[in-house]
Amino acid sequence: MKHIGFLEDKFSHPNQARLVLEGALVGLVGGGVVTLYRLALSQAEKLLRAITGQAAGHPLMVALWFLVLAAVLIVVCKLMLWEPYTQGSGIPQTDAEAIERIDMPWHRVMGAKFVEGTLCAFAGLSLGREGPSVMLGGMSGKAVSKALHKDRDHESLFVTCGAAAGMAAAFHAPLTGVLFAVEEIHKVFSASLVVTAMASAVVSDFFVSQVLGVKPTLNFGLVSNLPHMSYPLIIVMGIYCGLLGALHNAGMFGCQKLYDKIGRFVPYSRLAIPFMLSGIVAFTLPDLMCGGDAIIDQLMNPQALPVTFVIFLLIGKYLFTTICFASGAPGGTLFPLVVMGSLAGALFGYGANALLGTSELYMMNFIYFGIAGLFAGVVRAPVTAIVLVFELTGSLDALLSVSIVSMIAYVTANLLNVDPFYEHLLHKLLGGLAPEQELQQSHGVALRTYHVSLASIVENRTIAEIPWPKGCLIVLIERAGGRITPHGSTRLEPTDVITVILPTASLVEDDREIRVLCGPPENRPDKSDGAPGLKTSLTSS
Repeated sequence: MKHIGFLEDKFSHPNQARLVLEGALVGLVGGGVVTLYRLALSQAEKLLRAITGQAAGHPLMVALWFLVLAAVLIVVCKLMLWEPYTQGSGIPQTDAEAIERIDMPWHRVMGAKFVEGTLCAFAGLSLGREGPSVMLGGMSGKAVSKALHKDRDHESLFVTCGAAAGMAAAFHAPLTGVLFAVEEIHKVFSASLVVTAMASAVVSDFFVSQVLGVKPTLNFGLVSNLPHMSYPLIIVMGIYCGLLGALHNAGMFGCQKLYDKIGRFVPYSRLAIPFMLSGIVAFTLPDLMCGGDAIIDQLMNPQALPVTFVIFLLIGKYLFTTICFASGAPGGTLFPLVVMGSLAGALFGYGANALLGTSELYMMNFIYFGIAGLFAGVVRAPVTAIVLVFELTGSLDALLSVSIVSMIAYVTANLLNVDPFYEHLLHKLLGGLAPEQELQQSHGVALRTYHVSLASIVENRTIAEIPWPKGCLIVLIERAGGRITPHGSTRLEPTDVITVILPTASLVEDDREIRVLCGPPENRPDKSDGAPGLKTSLTSS
């Protein structure tokens, strides 16, 4: 069977080395594509600002610009109709590809996404480059997999590695790329995956650094660390960011529902709204255009900005980004999210200074906290948020305080029962797919690995006693560096890593169920401790 061959590939040292080399190849291809994409976006934004700067104050030229926007709108919508998977950020689609629920045509997706993203930047829409970069990287991984004639299981791994390469190239952040791909895309931690994704991300970052330089994306420099006596402020900051993160998601999801009510002439009718608004913003509030680099430049000296202007920028950036993204326009939200986090942090710093007399020297600290806290509250990937701030700024000085803010924001947002951003988008994507659009294979199966947590339902139970989803099969157990061939009488222990074959037809549901079985008690929807009498659906066969 091909899956036995895949296991031999995965766990033999020579083949692990080969996977790392192949991961590096994915990073080279993905990094090259995303580097070209970033260059295209940069030139598009420069051209946009040059044209709108010249047109400002000249009614005829302004009218001509709106005609240009109408033409760009038509081209973007034509491309979206030609390749529907390219709408939105691209991260949910890449996630669905990695879990083998969809099978995107990589060449069509890459070509359409590249052109769409560049045109949306030229139009001035408030969208980020990171989502499309993740998608371009993931499709680069799929292209490499096809070129090397890999099977579907290897292809899923290569897509994840490509996503890591895309994020690394977009943010100059290889560790963030790896963590985001593992924490958000693949959702499975394993040594083979992490090392292979790291090879992709490092090679990708090296490539983009040779072309665009090694300077951090954000040149925010800390003057001094926040003293420990001020750490109660960090707790408040974490709660504040968690609340903002939940509000961000609720507003985005609500706006998507409003757009869903527009049922005629889609996508033209939906995208016409942000394109029209972008034309107005270009001549009234140009700082809000595109990802937000103009706002970041102003935040280099936050003390010089009036607090009312910061509030205006935060609200304006959020509303414009929400209207653009919720329409289904092909672009991401991660860099606008970083910009909004910076503004939210600066706003909190102003409040701390006015109410408590906190020194303005710590303004950059609060900006750091805002980036990490809002990311953790929106995406619900707190570890990625911590590493992201370190790599964006090139500084580890605020690591402890940033970690505290991220964890508190993560918990706060979860307590408010608002869905994590990309998980919600993934469920919306999969729920909207017609059956023939999904990757349905009558005999299709996929490999997944799971960690057995302390106090999990499966802990200290034999395989035959555990209510596994129908059709799944445990094929390998890793324990203390060794490998065990499982039988029905094999007892699972905490820290075991089990490899399971699952049918692709019910992959998402089965994966979720096994995570509940193997995960800690807080993962269970009903706090059940797995009492005796569990049904047996898997034996030693």
